[in-house]
Amino acid sequence: MPGKVKTRLAAAIGATQAASVYEQLLCKAVNTAVQAGLAPVQLHVAVDLSHALFSSLADRFPVEIRAQEGNDLGQRMHHAFQNVLPGNGFAVLIGTDCPAMTSDYLAQACDALDAGTDVVLGPAEDGGYVLIGTRRSDERIFSDIPWSTSRVLDVTRNRLSSIALRCLELETLWDFDNPEDYDRWHKQKGK
Repeated sequence: MPGKVKTRLAAAIGATQAASVYEQLLCKAVNTAVQAGLAPVQLHVAVDLSHALFSSLADRFPVEIRAQEGNDLGQRMHHAFQNVLPGNGFAVLIGTDCPAMTSDYLAQACDALDAGTDVVLGPAEDGGYVLIGTRRSDERIFSDIPWSTSRVLDVTRNRLSSIALRCLELETLWDFDNPEDYDRWHKQKGK
């Protein structure tokens, strides 16, 4: 997948190395979700479902690989919720680029939703979010959001308020987008 993932990072470290980082982050995210043991885990992907990386993950972990559907991130997230929520009280989506995500963090999100909170957000330091959980799929949560900008979280907060959905925010975490994050990640891996 060189050239198709972590493109902002690839500009600084090369497409092959950026793809390797993506693979490591993806494996960590899947492992964290599975080890949390909170619910069945699905991996929604935008590329070839039969790619060797996804087949390897499905062999190593009890994870279902599903195709993303939609023209932008919001549509893909909404579609994932539409597919997962029927028959379930709530669902949580996480990004694959948050090395600080833990099983406890996921449990906090699930506990809040189980207690009746409409939406849970895991804010990111860069103004986006690393996690969103909800009890119902509402397309308005994901429509007309300025994805990949520092305004994502604020616009989402305002949207949730305007459609009268109660939201709980978890601790702010950092996600992995650029060369500075690459340096930060390497320092934390060395600890």
